[in-house]
Amino acid sequence: MNCRKIILPVLLLSFSTSVAFCQTEVLKGVVNSLAFYKQKKDLKYLANAKKTVDSLITTRADSMDVEKTVYRIVVNSSILYIDSLNKLNQPASFFTQTVNLIDNLSSKRKAYKYQSEIDYSKRCLANVYMRKAFVYMNKSDFGNALQLFQSAQKYAPSFKPLNTYIAYSNNKLGNMQTAAKYYADMVNSDSTKVEYVQAASNNYKLLGDTISALNIIKKGRKLLPNDKTLLLDEANIYSNRKDYRSLAPLLPALLDNNSNNADIAFVAAICYDHLNEYDKAESLYLRSIELNSSLYDPIFNLGLLYLKESARKKEKGNTPDNTRAAQWLEKANEISPNNVDCLQVLQIVYAQSGNQDQTNRINNKLKQLTNQ
Repeated sequence: MNCRKIILPVLLLSFSTSVAFCQTEVLKGVVNSLAFYKQKKDLKYLANAKKTVDSLITTRADSMDVEKTVYRIVVNSSILYIDSLNKLNQPASFFTQTVNLIDNLSSKRKAYKYQSEIDYSKRCLANVYMRKAFVYMNKSDFGNALQLFQSAQKYAPSFKPLNTYIAYSNNKLGNMQTAAKYYADMVNSDSTKVEYVQAASNNYKLLGDTISALNIIKKGRKLLPNDKTLLLDEANIYSNRKDYRSLAPLLPALLDNNSNNADIAFVAAICYDHLNEYDKAESLYLRSIELNSSLYDPIFNLGLLYLKESARKKEKGNTPDNTRAAQWLEKANEISPNNVDCLQVLQIVYAQSGNQDQTNRINNKLKQLTNQ
C-alpha cells in the first residue's frame, strides 16, 4: 500500500493588539507600543513595550500585580513568537522566565479576568515550542522533538495538528502503540484526513493487530466515504486474510475505480474463484490478462479454473474445458518454463484428456527439473 506522506505544517498566529482589554492608564504605553508594532512591523516597538512594562515592575508588590504580570507575559510572549532570530538580544533565560510567569499566573484567582490575553500568550509559547521541536525533527532527533511538541500541547491543547506531530515523533521513535493511539484519536474527529487513517492502520499492522487496523479503516471510510485509497486498503486486508466473503461486496466499486489495473482485476478474480462464482472469475482473469498479458499468475489461474470446472462436471477425455485448461497452462509455461507447479497441473490435464505424447513430454521435463 502506498501511504500518502503526512505533511507537518507549522502553527501560525496573527499578531493582534486585540488581546489588550480594559488596560489601566498606567499600561497605556505598553498597549500603544504593541499597536505601533502591528502597524509598522518594526521590532523597536516591541522593545519599547518591553522597556515600558519592565519599568512598571520594580517592587515585590508590582510583581504580584496580576494586571502588570499579564501584560509582561503578553509582551514577552509576543517577542518570543515574533523575534525568532532574537534581534532584540534577549537573554538565554528569557523563554524559561516567560514560561514560569504564565505557569505561576494560572494559579492566581484574578487571572480569569484576562483570559483572552493569557490564551494569546499561550498560543505564542506553543508556537515557540513547536518551532524548537521542528529544529530537532529536521536533525532526526525525535526524542527532543517529542518532548517539545508535548510541551506545546500543554499551551495549545485544542490545536489538533499537534496530535499529528506527537504521533509522527512516536512513530519515528518506534513507539508504535502510542503513535497508533494518537492517529486513531484524530480519526475520530470530523476533520480527519486520509493520511491519519492510513498512518493509524499501518501502525496497527506493524504491531500485528490487523483487527484494529481494519476497524480504523472502516471508521475512516464512514467519515470519508468517497475516498478510493481507503477502499483499496480495506480490500487489501481482506485479500491478505483470504476473507473472500468480506472482500466480495467491495469489488464492484473497487473495479470501477481501477478499471485499467490488471492486479486488482486479478485479485477480484481470485475472490470470485474461491466463492465458486465461475463466470465472474473467468471474466476477470481474462480482463487481467488483457490488461497485462505478461503476468504469469492470472494465466495460470485461468487454466486451473478450467481444469476445476472440468472436474466439477466430471468430464473425461478431450473436452472443451480440458482444451482451454491446456491452452492457458501452456501459455503460463511459456512465461515460466521451469515452474514445477504449472508442469504438474499440465501433467494432470494431459493425463485426463488421454494425450499420451504430451504427458510423456511433461513427464520428461519434470524429471529434468527434479534431477538438477
